Amino acid sequence: MKILVTGAGGNVGSYVVKYLEKKGCSVVAPKGRAEFSFTDRTTWNSTLDGVSRVFLMRPPHISNIKRDMLPFLRFLKERKIEQIVLLSVQGAENNKLIPHNKIEKYCRTLELPYVFLRPSFFMQNLTTTHLEEIRDDNVVYVPSGEGRTNFIDTEDIGEIAAGLLTHSDLSPRAYTLTGSRSFSHREIAGHLSRGLGREIRFINPGPLRFIFHHLRTGRTPGMTLVMLALYTVVKTGKGDVTTDDSRLLLGRAPVQLDDFIKRNISVLSGKAL
Repeated sequence: MKILVTGAGGNVGSYVVKYLEKKGCSVVAPKGRAEFSFTDRTTWNSTLDGVSRVFLMRPPHISNIKRDMLPFLRFLKERKIEQIVLLSVQGAENNKLIPHNKIEKYCRTLELPYVFLRPSFFMQNLTTTHLEEIRDDNVVYVPSGEGRTNFIDTEDIGEIAAGLLTHSDLSPRAYTLTGSRSFSHREIAGHLSRGLGREIRFINPGPLRFIFHHLRTGRTPGMTLVMLALYTVVKTGKGDVTTDDSRLLLGRAPVQLDDFIKRNISVLSGKAL
């Protein structure tokens, strides 16, 4: 079985590769846009040579799905790919403001053999997207109010995706992947404070302050607006979702937040162990 993993160097994709290789699969893991790009069809034939299944992930810089991803989805249809596991986001089916909604729609319209993974927020957001503010400024700077949401370790997502990609018989469906319980970002700051041994404050900025903050850090407008849309869902109380999907697909409980923080103390503190 030969499987293409897009975004293979990312938070989720790297774990998909890890668990597929453990299963003895032949993995195609492009290392950059020169090897594979959704917007460069000259890379498609060589990348998909012999590939029967695909882990599909939207690159953060792509927001125009019709222009930049739909042609590749049509190509997958032409190649009669056996299985596609799409990394979407929680609530994508109801949020037309985010790109994942359009990708799911096109997969259904094209009648691709899909499984949608709709994870809650990544625990790794704390060690990537929000790392500098936690490590350097001792704050969690998120416009989520007192809304609660769930968090999941991306390694759990990668293990689940690898299991589904190697499953012999799947029907189109979606899974909402979450951890065991929800938190507000104020509670997240509390867990970080206890785990790191220093006070981490929660700051709830307004939309404009949040946008300007992330644009100053070098994030693209598209990615910043997607983040704002997702945190707005949390603020309205619609992000407080917990399911058993992760536990059932993993055959065990998902990783707990405090265990994740403990595992990443050196990163969050900026100190080597």
